[in-house]
Amino acid sequence: MKDKRQFIVWGLGRFGSSIAETLTALGHEVLGIDNNEDVVENMADKLTHAVVCDVIDEKTVKSLGVRNFDVGIVAIGTLEPSLLATMLLKEAGVKTIVAKASNPIHAKMLKKLGATQIISPERDMGRRVAHNLAYTNIMDFVELSDNICLMEVKLTPAMYGKSIVEMDVRRKYNVNVVAVKHKDGTSEMTLEPNQPMQEGDMLVVIGTRKSVEALEDGI
Repeated sequence: MKDKRQFIVWGLGRFGSSIAETLTALGHEVLGIDNNEDVVENMADKLTHAVVCDVIDEKTVKSLGVRNFDVGIVAIGTLEPSLLATMLLKEAGVKTIVAKASNPIHAKMLKKLGATQIISPERDMGRRVAHNLAYTNIMDFVELSDNICLMEVKLTPAMYGKSIVEMDVRRKYNVNVVAVKHKDGTSEMTLEPNQPMQEGDMLVVIGTRKSVEALEDGI
């Protein structure tokens, strides 16, 4: 594991608590903050620290010592508290601030106030589910950035017995195969380009949105 880091998660709803618990399980130090006493009490034994914060102001931020944290995560869905928490974390000197946005305007405001990364979980999950439902051969779809996507592609019968070289998806669709997932649950990242693919295998590919959509239509 890499060096232990210190995270502050502001907002312990379903999204924030999931992030906080996962980071703690990975061995990092996590301070969870929420204005709901019952929520904080429920999370107290699951995180390094958990505190109730009813008022978001500069004095409160200083008392929590947030300037000592490596990453600040603003998981508050309500607009004003979300913007205020982001601004105060920025002013306190937290270099990396990840903030949840409920809509595009919210995202733009967070960016203006100093958020270094914006997350839109409802939008991203909606797009992911839509791609999975719209194409029978797409098993999973993840947007890595505004223009880069990662996708799991189930092989069609026409691909059975063909190697990655023979399928030639890089030239045809401008995507890169980064792994092969087999039907027994194992995965290979060190690929043998001339190895024939078998029924039940899946290709894990990465490319631009345009190239991934071309592959979706072409398989």
